[in-house]
Amino acid sequence: MAYTVEGSELATDAEGYLLEPDYRDETAVAIAAAEGIALTDAHWEVIRYLRDEYQQHGHTPNFRNMLKGMQEIRPEIDSKYLYDLFPIGPAKQGAKVAGLPQPYGKGGY
Repeated sequence: MAYTVEGSELATDAEGYLLEPDYRDETAVAIAAAEGIALTDAHWEVIRYLRDEYQQHGHTPNFRNMLKGMQEIRPEIDSKYLYDLFPIGPAKQGAKVAGLPQPYGKGGY
């Protein structure tokens, strides 16, 4: 599977994760559409968080650490909120939609 963004084909692994990160908003829109997700401001908040974590640490957080990090931004965020946004799994599906490579293990560090 590959995604085409602005005329360029982006290489993916067998599960549809990008092999190299791509931080363009157009990339997130294309991947979200393929996942059946209509992006809202709430999705973009999570996408920005995951992209920042990847840029700072070289990988994305697992779900528990993702939840803690998002709660530092907005304390009212809970696991249901994140699963409503990314029903397959916020840490894994969120990273995919953010245009990041596949997370380690069960969703990150």
